This record gives sequence, C-alpha cells and structure tokens, in this order.
Amino acid sequence: MSLAVRPISAAQHLEFVRAQRTVSFLQTPAWGQVKTEWRSESLGWYDGERLVGAGLVLHRPVPRLKRATLAYLPEGPAIDWTGELPRWLDPLASYLKQNGAFAIRLGPPVRTHTWSAAQVKEGIADPAIERLTELPSQHADPVGARVTSQLRDAGWLPQSPEDGFGAGQPQFTYEIPLRQENGPGRSEDDVLAGMNQLWRRNIKKAAKEGVEVTVGDDLKAFHDLYVHTAERDHFTPRPLRYFETMFAAMRAEDSPEDGTQRIRLYLARHQGDLVAATILVWVGAHAWYSYGASSTHKREVRGSNACQWAMIRDALHAGCDVYDLRGITPTLSAEDPHVGLIQFKVGTGGQAVRYVGEWDLPLRPLLYRAFDLYMRRRAR
Repeated sequence: MSLAVRPISAAQHLEFVRAQRTVSFLQTPAWGQVKTEWRSESLGWYDGERLVGAGLVLHRPVPRLKRATLAYLPEGPAIDWTGELPRWLDPLASYLKQNGAFAIRLGPPVRTHTWSAAQVKEGIADPAIERLTELPSQHADPVGARVTSQLRDAGWLPQSPEDGFGAGQPQFTYEIPLRQENGPGRSEDDVLAGMNQLWRRNIKKAAKEGVEVTVGDDLKAFHDLYVHTAERDHFTPRPLRYFETMFAAMRAEDSPEDGTQRIRLYLARHQGDLVAATILVWVGAHAWYSYGASSTHKREVRGSNACQWAMIRDALHAGCDVYDLRGITPTLSAEDPHVGLIQFKVGTGGQAVRYVGEWDLPLRPLLYRAFDLYMRRRAR
C-alpha cells in the first residue's frame, strides 16, 4: 500500500519522536526553532490513518531563485530505511515539489561501516595508511549498502566530500557504544577500561585536583569561555543568542513523564574558576556531545576530560545505547592537521562510524544547476 506525506503539527511530530528508540536531535521540532534563518515544517508519513514516519524539513531560500527552496532534512527523515525506499521517498518528493522545492537534501541515519578503536590506532601508526577507508571495516552494514544503492538508482546525487566535512552534517562520526548488542548496558568500569591510559589518567587527575562538574544554566559563562576557545583554536564562534534560542527551544521538549532533559550544560570549575564547559543533547537512547569550550589557563587540571566523563556517566545512567562524539574526518595521516581530532576521540575507546552521507534529489534541474553553480562560486 502506498504512503501519503502531509504536514503534521509540532505536537504530533514530538509525540512520534518520543515513541522511537532514537531520532536525531536535528529531526526534532525544536531544531526548526533553532535554525531561525530557515523556514521549517514537520511532515508525516501515513499508512492509511496511522502515522508511521516523520521528518523535519528546513527550507532554505536561495538568492535570485525567487521563492524556490532547497528542502533539507538533516540526519533524517525518521522512516523505515530497511524497506523499499521509493515507497517512502517518492511521496516526499511529490509533496515538496508541489510546494516550491527545487531540490531535496537528506542524510539517512544509516551506517555503512564501523572501525574499532584498535583498528584506528593501528591505522594512525601505519605510515602507509592515510585514510580510514583504506582499513578493512570491523562491520559492513548491509542496510547501509542497500540504501546507498537504492538512492543512486533513484537519481539521488551524493554530496558528502572526501574529507568528511561539507556544508551539511559529517559523514564520519566517533561513537562510544553504551549497550552491548542485544544485551545489557555497560558499566562505568567497563567504559573506563575501554579508554586509553591517557584518558583514564586525565579523568583521575581532574578528580584528584578537585575539579567539580555541575549541570547549570549559566550560558553567559559558557559563551565567554567558548569565545576564548574560538580565538585560541581559530574558528568563528556562534553568538550567545544562538545558544539561548537553542536551550529555550530544546528545553520545551523535556519529557515530563521521566524528567529527561533534551539539553544540558555542564560546567567544570577548579577552585571557583571555570575551566571547561560542554553541551549534551539527547533524544531517546542516543546522547550527543554537541559543543565544548576550555580555558587555556589551568589546562593541566583536565576540566574537559572531567566534563566528558560526567556526560558519559549521565548517558549510561539514563540507559542510552550510544554516546556520540560527533564528527571526525577520515584522515589517518600524521601530515594532516585534522588527525588530532580523531586521535583525541579514539582515546575514549568506542568506534569510528561511516554513515550513508547526504544526498540531493533535483526536482527542478535548471534551478538545481543554478544553485549548484552559486554554491561552488561562494566556496571559492
């Protein structure tokens, strides 16, 4: 039986999200309120009168293309990716084309390959290995292979760049499994044992130095430290207003039944000085490390490690399946400046994960080509 796609309310969307084991936080109704520069809408997939899928669509207007938009579903939609995709994606394309979209971009939350921490470490140590994809994967997911094949056969165009970072969401991430497959959750001791010696030593040092980690609401203190971090590490910080909007929107989705918070701010202090701060987001059984900041002063007390350990412990105690450290690049070459990112994250144990990546479906080919040309010129 064919599926129908039509708009749903934010309340319907949130109810659907709460019924799932996991949905990306980028596919919650709240995220549409965070991305104020985009127009957002919630869509539902219906099998008869039953809601069987949902997605947050961000509509991006493009200069000189009048009211035509790029319809973007980051890390979504939340549908059954194990079945025949035309049944799900054809009605989505039909609805969005009728409502002014010239193209669709989506990022299926589907894995293709995973590599263990040990494999990644071996690859970094081997000068002959320059990329993660040159290593045999620990696990190749047949669902990921099938999704990739079906998208390509249906005319979707892959958008994820080789380095793993593009205009959208990263194709490669680093994740710590918190639950054994089809088994019980892991213990704190088990997770600690999976970390390397440096990580375990830094966590112990932070405790010995008296670093205290609390969950708080002082976004101004976080932002001041975040701006300091941006200046030190040479990236452009987001304004304080962005984080205020993010917390207000996502806190509105806290679960009153079990007290679960959608977003938390962790503040690490040493003798009254703020030395590190991090933001944790979770939906269902998936927790994400979202933002971090650290002081150059007192780095030796290891406040950042203390924050990470506090977030991992809270995710464990909440019964999460995975703690997600977000994006990495697939580089393993010592000559690449990005290799430090994966070296830091691999110390936590866990695994490197490759997802299907982001894909575009041109709905109006001439407008899509104009958009593609505009984006290429802007990137120069």
